[in-house]
Amino acid sequence: QDFYRDDIFNGAVDNATGIAGMLEMAEAMKAEPLDRSVLILAVTLEESGLLGSAHYAEDPTVPMNQIVAGINIDSLQPLGPTHDLVVIGYGASELEDRLGAVLELQDRVIAPDPSPQAGSFYRSDHASFTKKGVPMLYAKHGTDVRDGGVAAGKAFAAAYTAQRYHKPMDEFDRNWDLSGITENIEALYQLTLGLAQSDDWPSWYPGNEFEA
Repeated sequence: QDFYRDDIFNGAVDNATGIAGMLEMAEAMKAEPLDRSVLILAVTLEESGLLGSAHYAEDPTVPMNQIVAGINIDSLQPLGPTHDLVVIGYGASELEDRLGAVLELQDRVIAPDPSPQAGSFYRSDHASFTKKGVPMLYAKHGTDVRDGGVAAGKAFAAAYTAQRYHKPMDEFDRNWDLSGITENIEALYQLTLGLAQSDDWPSWYPGNEFEA
């Protein structure tokens, strides 16, 4: 029986969805007229203490004072379209104002982090950049599902955490509804494109701990 046991941690949602979205954004960005360079960065060993992103932050290919902003794309849940997009560490920088304008075109809104006590803003790869002063946005799937509301979103999240999060069951399923992931990537793409086609420097909100 053990011969058929599956101990492979595929990480289909966390975070192959994020990597797939990032690659799609990179491919599309090649065809755009840009005023700024866009750096696509995939780092390793987040779960071991952000080692990959911390290494880059200490020895970057682009000086930190030349990096306008950053967007962290981690896992994207295949739960279908949502009315909202959750921002982890909500209330940090003017990147949220820009994201809000993009989401308005999708008839959507920003939702604050539902579990700020978990400290997720400090535990993902963007944190290595915030410590250097770079405004970062960490957005994740929403919870208010267009077909089922908040109850459906919470039920999906609870089932994923219990059954698949950091487990061998985090596998690709052909029955996934990818329309919500597509919508989220489109929003983050437009946010990135807007920054790359401008000379704006989004700031931290006054009083933010990383502002200095």
